[in-house]
Amino acid sequence: MDAAAFKRWLKTTMGLDAEAVGPGVIERAIAGRMRAVAAADADAYWRRLQAQPLEQQELIEAVVVPETWFFRGVEAFDALARAFAPRLGEPGAAPVRLLSLPCSTGEEPYTLAMALLDAGWPPQRLRIDAYDISERALAKAGHAVYGANSFRGGDLRYRERHFRALGHGRWQLSDAVRGCVRLHRANVLDIDFLPDAASFDAVFCRNLLIYFDQDTQVRTVGVLARALAADGLLFVGAAETGLLLSLGYASAQIPMAAAFRNQRGAPAPAPATPSPWRAPALAPLPAAAARARPFAAAALAARPAPTAPAAAAAPAQAADDSLQQARRLADNGDFAQAERLCQAHLRAHGPNAEALCLLGVIYGADGADARAEDAFRKALYLQPDHAESLMHLALLLDSKGDAAGARLMRQRAARHRGRNA
Repeated sequence: MDAAAFKRWLKTTMGLDAEAVGPGVIERAIAGRMRAVAAADADAYWRRLQAQPLEQQELIEAVVVPETWFFRGVEAFDALARAFAPRLGEPGAAPVRLLSLPCSTGEEPYTLAMALLDAGWPPQRLRIDAYDISERALAKAGHAVYGANSFRGGDLRYRERHFRALGHGRWQLSDAVRGCVRLHRANVLDIDFLPDAASFDAVFCRNLLIYFDQDTQVRTVGVLARALAADGLLFVGAAETGLLLSLGYASAQIPMAAAFRNQRGAPAPAPATPSPWRAPALAPLPAAAARARPFAAAALAARPAPTAPAAAAAPAQAADDSLQQARRLADNGDFAQAERLCQAHLRAHGPNAEALCLLGVIYGADGADARAEDAFRKALYLQPDHAESLMHLALLLDSKGDAAGARLMRQRAARHRGRNA
């Protein structure tokens, strides 16, 4: 019995694409479980896996590598609060219903609650359902005690408002936030796991689809579409935005939030033959709309604020501001000015992966795929583990038909995620 049978089982059971998690991850998980249960060989472990649901869950737990923290990609949470602000003053309005999938150890759904509570929403008007396949992750989410790895970035004021220090670097989340969130165990491939159709005002499903093959991606998006209200918002990961466009979703035109609205009535591709998964900045555009398209692919993860001494803070802030301005220009369709600003940034501050990656996305948005690829490769020369460059380059190589090259980029990105988990 070789690893191929286990990989097929994981794909069928939870939709996992073995190539997406990087080489050796599944093999190491199997070897670890074999040692844990003292299986004589792979055949013996396979028989145990087929016979015992508990062992099936253990293997799933072994291959799930959560990578999450509070306010990860802060723009999405800011966008959510702004989008629902008009409803806050409506008397007798229904509660806001939100879905987080997968919720992992709870940081994302609890951030949803904190973001809206801080925006003035009363707890009784928030209903957040959070789902994950991992029982261990859900147990940690229910306990709601977090260490330093869950608090990243420079602005941690929310921690003072919503957490209680326990000592030894551990923090307990407040009951007010926990009370807004209901935790559930579910497998997204169980098509009926969500009880109500079209009931969620916003769905957060970020960085799950990248682990699936195309058929499973299309199936999963279909599940989410049934859950989303007609005017609801769907938030995905930066590397997943092209898939949503190919399936008939429209960018919500919220800078750096990777938010989409479902275009009801838009033709959907057949599940077996979805449109190519491409980043919005690289996807082909109708001629009439090419210059007006929003810069949806600029939803790069928020970077921690600089922690250098005060004397160095101003130049660092100026550098960051210039890139933010370039993103805003690109989002407004002014790719030429955005490119000029990126080039000026590189001349003033020297080559860096962040600016080169943004330059690559801008080139892709303007249809210059060869220049986009060159920029991404330069970014990776400077910083080989730059996750955004790896994923954007993978999408670009996919669009060129270079499946092997795209697979290599995704494997490198997966190894980087594993090291930082």
